[in-house]
Amino acid sequence: MFDSFSNYLVYHWLEFSPNEPLGAALQFFLADMPKLVVLLTCSIFIISIIRSYFPASKTKEFLTRRGQGAGHVLAAIIGIITPFCSCSAVPLFIGFIEAGVPLGVTFSFLVASPMVNEVALILLFGLFGWKIALLYMASGVTIAILAGFIIGRLQLEHLLEAYAPENASVNTVEFHSFSQRCQSAGSFTFELLKYILPYLTVAIAIGGFIHGFVPEDFLTHYAGPENMFAVPLAVLVGVPLYNSAGGMVPIVYSLIEKGLPLGTALAFMMAVSAISFPEMVILRKVLKTKLIGIFAGILAVAIICTGYLFNLVV
Repeated sequence: MFDSFSNYLVYHWLEFSPNEPLGAALQFFLADMPKLVVLLTCSIFIISIIRSYFPASKTKEFLTRRGQGAGHVLAAIIGIITPFCSCSAVPLFIGFIEAGVPLGVTFSFLVASPMVNEVALILLFGLFGWKIALLYMASGVTIAILAGFIIGRLQLEHLLEAYAPENASVNTVEFHSFSQRCQSAGSFTFELLKYILPYLTVAIAIGGFIHGFVPEDFLTHYAGPENMFAVPLAVLVGVPLYNSAGGMVPIVYSLIEKGLPLGTALAFMMAVSAISFPEMVILRKVLKTKLIGIFAGILAVAIICTGYLFNLVV
């Protein structure tokens, strides 16, 4: 629906050619901006209602009663079975922080949720076979657990923002009806979207510029098997973009068919799905810039190492 509308608006009404970089950039922006706003609005609202049924004390107990080591594993598993992209995983991440779940454990969820989900695994299995799908899942879960463990050990709680928009802690309020839950969730959704929308607009505009003005064969040309810095370059290119892991699988398949090494292509996929710039923009509401930099840096190093490992093994 969004793609059809943006295609009509850009290519018929504004009369751009699909081959024009500016037209392609506008089409990307006009398709992805409303799509992401609708996705975020629905996911934040639904997650806020779900959170209202789980008191903060029970959430914290579930993720920490067996120790933080088991908490990292449980959080990563929750991330796998929740079909969220990087941006829509943030509201649940905020709920974990509000519930007092250890910071490292919450990050294990935040990494695993967009990077490893059932849609991406099914697509990987169908296109590449069970060995690649299993190796990708194992590497994604390992990155999630290690990243959360490192952040937890660094004791960075002082880098959390004092985040308290109106009705933010929907899981700490006593509700007497479903309509009250909806009203509280609606207020929370509005407050969060009001803050992130300007930054999100800039982030999608950057993605649109890359989509329109960066040649399609950029990665295959500059990140081919002969370039020893191909994996870091793929990660660097992937960060400003936005897509879910499931949406990235067909793109990865196309890149591999054009000659991009498997590890380089999967590192690109991980970077887009787990370190996207729009996600960092939303996280700025609850995390200080230094913590976002540490989080992105740890993830980038882990993804680069994983890309090189895939290139060596496969």
